[in-house]
Amino acid sequence: MDHHHHHPRLSRRGLLGGAVAVAAAAVTGGPATAAPRARTAETAARARTAETAALWREFTRTPYTHPQVPYVGRAGHKGGAAFPRRPVVANVLDHGARRDGSADAAPAINRAIAEAGRAGGGTVLVPAGTYRIDGLIHLAYDHVVLRGAGSGRTKLYATKNLTELIGPYGSRYGGDKSSWSWAGGLIWLCPKGRWDTLTAAIRAKAWPFEGWTGNKRDEWRTLTAVEPARRGDRTVTVADPAPLKPGRLVLLRLADDAAHTLLEHMAGGGAGPEAYTWDDKTKLTSYVPYEWPVRITRVEGRKVTLERPLPLDVRPEWQPRFTTLVKPLTGSGVEGLTLEAVETPQAPHLLDKGHNGVTFQCAYDCWADDVVVRHVDNGFGLVAASACTLRHTRVEGRGAHHPYFCREGSHDNLVEDFAIARRTVPAPDGTQLHGINVEGLSSHNVWSRGVMEMGTFDTHRGMPFANVRTDITVENNGRHGGDASAGPLYGARFTHWNITVTNERAGLVKIDGIAPYSATVAISRVREFDQIDVPDFTGELHARVEAYGSPGGVEPRNLYEAQRALSR
Repeated sequence: MDHHHHHPRLSRRGLLGGAVAVAAAAVTGGPATAAPRARTAETAARARTAETAALWREFTRTPYTHPQVPYVGRAGHKGGAAFPRRPVVANVLDHGARRDGSADAAPAINRAIAEAGRAGGGTVLVPAGTYRIDGLIHLAYDHVVLRGAGSGRTKLYATKNLTELIGPYGSRYGGDKSSWSWAGGLIWLCPKGRWDTLTAAIRAKAWPFEGWTGNKRDEWRTLTAVEPARRGDRTVTVADPAPLKPGRLVLLRLADDAAHTLLEHMAGGGAGPEAYTWDDKTKLTSYVPYEWPVRITRVEGRKVTLERPLPLDVRPEWQPRFTTLVKPLTGSGVEGLTLEAVETPQAPHLLDKGHNGVTFQCAYDCWADDVVVRHVDNGFGLVAASACTLRHTRVEGRGAHHPYFCREGSHDNLVEDFAIARRTVPAPDGTQLHGINVEGLSSHNVWSRGVMEMGTFDTHRGMPFANVRTDITVENNGRHGGDASAGPLYGARFTHWNITVTNERAGLVKIDGIAPYSATVAISRVREFDQIDVPDFTGELHARVEAYGSPGGVEPRNLYEAQRALSR
């Protein structure tokens, strides 16, 4: 059965004064959050008379090259496919874990994971109970699934933070900022090669490069040059097909040139990006070359077919090539559990100690399903992670800095049926709430079917582009972050489609006045207050607005699901 069209029975409770209803977590260990299908009578009435959006009709004519709406129909684990059910090969109880919380279970859980890894993959079972973990859980083996009995039945209770367990993770920009504010997890899915260099650098108080090509930029090896191609092409021509085989994961690498024409292209091109000052945006320029991992599906002579369409043009001036990359973690997941950190007050901004939830780093085709994190500094992380799916996930408790973060060139990920619960205690002074974050040239990521009782659509500079947020209800009370040296808030083809804003705040949801070549479709009527941004680019932004003030008022209701159906 296609999991995108199967949802558990909804239980209803009031959200934000009864404005909408949402699915509650199933106490029997069912999905952590179900699809927020319930709507107000007004929205339901609109839906009955909804017309097909003009932008959707346009998109279906040119789905891979539309100027405002990106193609994201193959986002997520194996292009949106169902997760595999791997056989159980290890049980944490057999490795000494106690499910009454009386002893540290982290060593036993990690031993069970290692056993599954040595077996070539499989499921590690964490039966119902509460497991105290005084260390972090590291999942470094391909095709290994850590599976509890359900988020309402299996709990990991984390007593320590990443600063205590690994050490202070300073910022490459100096000062007392903690990089645990945007990295790492107490459940950390990360391949061993990257893990070893990363943790060694942290302990040596050196800055570890976090992207796809290893701890140093010069570690990548060219496999072959790629001939010119256009955004949306699935087949490219290469100089030497010999190193390329179907099923191989490679990195498409595009370097910028002295005139920054690659960055201009990511911003949509034209007079505005051409007039923009790029040279002093040192954090942004550190993110290039642009690195896009992709699996090869066919090799016929010098013609190579890719798993997904090209996200950008391929031009000779950007030295396009397929290269090697750090060996990613593939085919692994976390399912059916709650990770609860010991409750401590949320730290002042950028001083997080690392009570963090689940992070995917250098992971490809991995997933989380029915996972709740509670009392965390940062919830679910994607750090140089691509083609991963987070499904039925939920962040709750005392409030988080980044409930969801997506950075360091993370691409083609899918976050669906997600929830950010209202905080259980007031926010301490000096803290920040960023909501669903994306930054650092991350592209073609999707947030779909979400309920955000707090937070915002945090586009955190570093010019992310071609990302989609669709079918989401949000109490828009967070603020975005982003260093000025990281450059623009938005690149081209950001799309917000069917968004209900319950408190009328415009910031970061209605984006036609700030994002180039963007689409704002079927969002609530909103007004500016609090954090107000000025456009990064001068002149015409080529932004589109449709069905303003009518969430749910056009078809398709969910842009990602419609694209996925279109792509079959």
